[in-house]
Amino acid sequence: MFLDFDLPEDLIAQHPVEPRDRSRLIVVDREAGTIEHRTFADLPELLDSGDVLVRNDTRVVPARLLGRRESTGGRWEGLFLRECADSSGSWEILAQTRGRPRVGERVIVGEGLVLSLESRGETGCWIVRPVAEGSRAVNAGESALALLERHGQTPLPPYIRGGREFSGDRGSYQTVYARRPGSAAAPTAGLHFTDELLGRLAARGVAFVDVTLHVGPGTFRPITAERIEDHVMHAEWAELTASAVDVLNDRRRQGGRIVAVGTTSARTLETAALDGGLRPFTGETRLFIRPGHAFRGLDALVTNFHLPRSSLLVLVAALAGEGLIRAAYEEAIRERYRFFSYGDAMLIV
Repeated sequence: MFLDFDLPEDLIAQHPVEPRDRSRLIVVDREAGTIEHRTFADLPELLDSGDVLVRNDTRVVPARLLGRRESTGGRWEGLFLRECADSSGSWEILAQTRGRPRVGERVIVGEGLVLSLESRGETGCWIVRPVAEGSRAVNAGESALALLERHGQTPLPPYIRGGREFSGDRGSYQTVYARRPGSAAAPTAGLHFTDELLGRLAARGVAFVDVTLHVGPGTFRPITAERIEDHVMHAEWAELTASAVDVLNDRRRQGGRIVAVGTTSARTLETAALDGGLRPFTGETRLFIRPGHAFRGLDALVTNFHLPRSSLLVLVAALAGEGLIRAAYEEAIRERYRFFSYGDAMLIV
């Protein structure tokens, strides 16, 4: 299985291109077995008037929390995952620090936000509660999103400047159609779109359907199992509405293709189509798409170049075939494409 490849470090993109749609695009034709070099701005020429683009409208929240342990002064880092479903006001976070924090400890984050460590969750996870007493960092009734906007940082992956946020990242690490806050990472295939490009696609007759999948860190956890089928995907919340299904099915009946923008949109569509045809879906998905998967929810895919040993790399290999994806990655490295979140793109048709 194609899981590993050698990538020169200088090909890992540290900043996006401007304008966004000037990124490069490698086009992989599964039927012809060919690889073509284009730019992302050429996308309207590569799609047909009956096609429909499926976009993930999730919005990245400033989920990275940098602070210190109140008791020791030691550096502490957390990643906001979600608010707890019990309406207690507590948060689930992924945290790391030196030493062994105890339940009841407090950490100071950002501009003075105090978080109390309430209990341990799954491996590396904590349940924490923002503390209002004695701290002006929390106002009565203030939402988690408002607190994160004031005290959090853009959750850049560590291969981008060590995760350090620059002033432009809150806009750059966000799609132009982001709408529903909830992601701890960007659906990066969508970062290449501009409003002008979307307008050209619409003029071409391409339709748009929005789904939602709130991206969590589990998507990017490397595959460490000896057999890929033993890899466990962490749950992520996704939604495909009934009205979206109507548009998708109608376009398909008229001969159009469903083109997923990104692996997150692909996983949402394939989750909704597990029983055969596309159906509305709302809930958590743990779907791990690997070779042997029968694709029913999409016909083509826009995606970025993915990390070695990632479930995302396995997904694109399952769609296009291991040999063709390996050849495309080797070609992209030879041609010095830019890789990963702020990098260039691929269209698999």
